[in-house]
Amino acid sequence: MKKDSNKIESTISEKRIKLHIFEPSHRKIWTVVGKGKEHWLDPELEFCSCPSYYFNSLEGKKTCYHLEALRTAKNKNKVEQIKFSDDEFLDFVNGIVLDL
Repeated sequence: MKKDSNKIESTISEKRIKLHIFEPSHRKIWTVVGKGKEHWLDPELEFCSCPSYYFNSLEGKKTCYHLEALRTAKNKNKVEQIKFSDDEFLDFVNGIVLDL
């Protein structure tokens, strides 16, 4: 568990939890910068697009550390917010899908 808590703390301190806000619609997309990739997060669905989430959930185990880092970052108000225009939404989503 210590290994995960170290990963969580470094993810937060390195500001790798991102909230992308598109305006004027106020649509939001959560991401976390992982090892060489950016993963999509959905806190309401408890979903992360990382391979660890997929394999852990298949085995009925706990979720990935990215989701725990997101919860902790939100509680500590340590989320990096990035604003975009609604015109950029489709390209942003396409980029996430291509990264999967």
